[in-house]
Amino acid sequence: MSKDMHHLARQLVSRWMALDGALVPDDVRQFAALHCLDAMGVGIAAASLGQGQPYARYTRQAAPGPVSTLNGIKGLDASDAALVNGGLIHSLEYDDTHTESIVHGSAVLLPAAMAVAQAVGASPAAMLETYIKGYECLIRIGLAAQGGFQRHGFQITSVAGTLVTALMACDLMGADEDQCVDAMGIALSQSSGVFEFLSNGSSVKSMHPGWSAHAGVVAARLAMAGLQGPQTSLEGQRGLFMAFARDPDAAARLQGHLADFGTTWHLRDVAFKLVPSCHYLHSFVEAAGELAEQIGDAAQIERIHVKIAEGAAPIVCEPWDSKQRPATGHAIRWSLPVITAARFVEGKVDLDTFTHSPSQPVLDLAARTTWEPLRPNRFPRHFEADVQCVLRDGRVLGISKDDVLGNASRPVTAQKVLEKFEANAARSLSPAMIDQIVGFWLHIEDHADFDLLANSLMSPRLTP
Repeated sequence: MSKDMHHLARQLVSRWMALDGALVPDDVRQFAALHCLDAMGVGIAAASLGQGQPYARYTRQAAPGPVSTLNGIKGLDASDAALVNGGLIHSLEYDDTHTESIVHGSAVLLPAAMAVAQAVGASPAAMLETYIKGYECLIRIGLAAQGGFQRHGFQITSVAGTLVTALMACDLMGADEDQCVDAMGIALSQSSGVFEFLSNGSSVKSMHPGWSAHAGVVAARLAMAGLQGPQTSLEGQRGLFMAFARDPDAAARLQGHLADFGTTWHLRDVAFKLVPSCHYLHSFVEAAGELAEQIGDAAQIERIHVKIAEGAAPIVCEPWDSKQRPATGHAIRWSLPVITAARFVEGKVDLDTFTHSPSQPVLDLAARTTWEPLRPNRFPRHFEADVQCVLRDGRVLGISKDDVLGNASRPVTAQKVLEKFEANAARSLSPAMIDQIVGFWLHIEDHADFDLLANSLMSPRLTP
């Protein structure tokens, strides 16, 4: 096979292989470990809720193997474990996001990296290094696409994540450069993940990163078995950017972003989620909470008017009449009018908000909510919000938010992330198991294998 360095996939693989793990700054490693811990907590919480039950049933019928699953039912083959764990982590819309590139990195990268590392006996430290490189690649693809995947109905996490997880799997399996390039080309033919789930709030979106992680593992195995893929998986006329983003300039932008691969660390800017819903809505929940403190009784609200960036509106606003009456509790996660109304009426938005259909008072207030585009805006670098309430006594109260809490411009402390993990994990794990998992990730360099983590996940669960 010709080793044409003009091909973008080969340039990416070459840079990946040249990166010395010792060059990864300590704070980046610490951020990465904290994101892995956070993602695991979300997956464990999902396993205790209705959204996790399809994955529980799938796990019981899948082929056994050496890889731990977050629902603790049994170990699976690497590809199936990646599918299950990715699905669980993404089930609650509670997993991390790099907002500017709009990628849910941990939901796709962690399941793939953990699955392959456990299967081949790689060390936890090696797994973490691969996870970091994968996140840096995925973010750069998202930055190059500039929202093009989403505009055409595809979730970037899954369509691009397949190629990145294939490269990660190859790295941990010891593949050579040609096999890595082939694996990315094979993964292109497996890439998928569309936003049609928004039509009825169906739960299939949770599968997107799981399927991508699964496909990446399979692509790496096939490449190492001799199957070939196109070298032009990124820049080709039918490659990733043209097929899914329909952007002839995105590949050149990615080439520019690769120039600082290994020196600029975008992982530092990845946001932790503090609300289990679409990230675009978090600022509105926060703004509604602050207004609720001023208003007191939600019955005093005559109507609500919100402003949101046009880039976010297709996901959480359109069609507006459907968003005002979501089909399921799960669908509230993408409903701007209902989630805002719920914060006013119920005084909170948490995991329990999405376990049932919205109450009539919430629906009534959502029906009295209108929206318009926010101009100017800084989407997707910032997820801004503007909320105005017209009260029955004629007063008008409003609050604007410049960005979501947890994003790079408004970071949260490590302690806040630990508290989130503990709350999520406590839905089914004992305090001793929680302490073991926290200790594993915060001191990952002290562990030669995944035995402690695997034993914690496979221990008997509390009754949900």
